[in-house]
Amino acid sequence: MNYQIIVLVKQVPDTKAISSKAMNPDGTLNRSALPAIFNPEDLHALEAGLQLRERYGGIVTVITMGPPSAAEVLRESLYRGADEVILLTDRHFAGSDTLATSYILSRAISKTGHYDIILCGRQAIDGNTAQVGPQVAEKLGLPQITSVEEIVQIDSGKISAWKGVERGKELLEVPLPAVLTVVDTASKPRPPSAKKIMRFKKAKAPGEATPEEAQALKDRGLLIREWNAEQIGADLSRCGVQGSPTKVQKIKKVVLKAKDIKQYAATDESLAQLLQELIQEHTFD
Repeated sequence: MNYQIIVLVKQVPDTKAISSKAMNPDGTLNRSALPAIFNPEDLHALEAGLQLRERYGGIVTVITMGPPSAAEVLRESLYRGADEVILLTDRHFAGSDTLATSYILSRAISKTGHYDIILCGRQAIDGNTAQVGPQVAEKLGLPQITSVEEIVQIDSGKISAWKGVERGKELLEVPLPAVLTVVDTASKPRPPSAKKIMRFKKAKAPGEATPEEAQALKDRGLLIREWNAEQIGADLSRCGVQGSPTKVQKIKKVVLKAKDIKQYAATDESLAQLLQELIQEHTFD
């Protein structure tokens, strides 16, 4: 059986480069101030989708939401083996929190028509909320398995996977269609294919190209599919800042520095002294 596999990915700011310019006055993230990368756990979700296609057959469609520049993660998805890609872009989407984002993604997924498995990274490094995947499942009325470490099998209309939990893992099984969020220990993402890079390196979204370029790209099968709010039938009151109850007041970069450093020699006497000091400070009894 061929499965329709949808992978949700995100282009995120590299949080290792956070600075004082990372936040706009209105509390939204100033993405232009930071280099953009493929959200790490989403790469593992993509790999999980590609492996399912190899095992069971199917089509892997990657969807991302963002400005036209977010098409870069779609090109990278094509380089790694995705069959189809879709960019959700509209000025009404700007400033969306997880609630609005999951609504927009759910509308786009519904527009695709048929789907069996929806995969995404457990969380994005620019928010670390781990909310979008579960919220998409709720809006679509689908069962979900979060923090997936390994997909075991698909059988008799059900998918089973190992879910990571505190101090271990548990095996869960849910009926299809279903949403799975994937952690970074699930698999090792395959590198981009040189052959696919040569094939898709000139692929662009309509927002990245002139009308003449767009037509030429379409003729060559290199025009990335692009949907706006109207095309997915989105309620604008549930999109962007207007549809986002979450408000960020401040972003701070915290650097932990030790005020006092005390070194101990690698001797039995020094170890005994360290233990005595820890006991006196009630670090442990």
